[in-house]
Amino acid sequence: MSTLPAQLIASHKSSIDAVLAFQNTAFAGFEKLVDLNLRVTRAVLDEVAQKSSEAAELQDPQQAFAFVSTAVQPSPEKAIAYGKHVYDILAGVQAQVAKLTEAQVAEVQKQLAEGIEALAKNAPAGSESAVALTKSVLANATSAYDSLAKAAKQAAVVTESNIAAAANATFEAAEAAKPAARPQQPRRSA
Repeated sequence: MSTLPAQLIASHKSSIDAVLAFQNTAFAGFEKLVDLNLRVTRAVLDEVAQKSSEAAELQDPQQAFAFVSTAVQPSPEKAIAYGKHVYDILAGVQAQVAKLTEAQVAEVQKQLAEGIEALAKNAPAGSESAVALTKSVLANATSAYDSLAKAAKQAAVVTESNIAAAANATFEAAEAAKPAARPQQPRRSA
């Protein structure tokens, strides 16, 4: 019985380590999002400064009209790129959390199996059917978890594929719309 306190302490330490790993993963994802937003903000400020400088050099109303019509056009490429970066960060965090969860579940399953084996060794005579039932329940629960985990991974792959296809379709539509959206310059008669 002296190994029981050691097992409990090891289990408790493992749980604390798992919580810390989850926290570190979440914080790393948050850091990446903050970094992305700072870089985007810096790029927007640089672009505003450049456009302001260009606007200050305009000399006639026709140039100003052409400049304003191109300056206020949204950039679907930038929005798509930003969305993809955010998605990549979140997908990375989700993948890391999934790995941590799988490791934690595997550890719990191992501890349960060891506990059942210890129970079986110390069980009174005639309790073999109860131990067998417990082992069967654990095996079925493990199988169900494995099936759910596999289905979740497949769903994640399909979702990622669909998001990539939607992003590509949006980008292609934006590219196709560009020539139609550009204002035509008035022709000057000579």
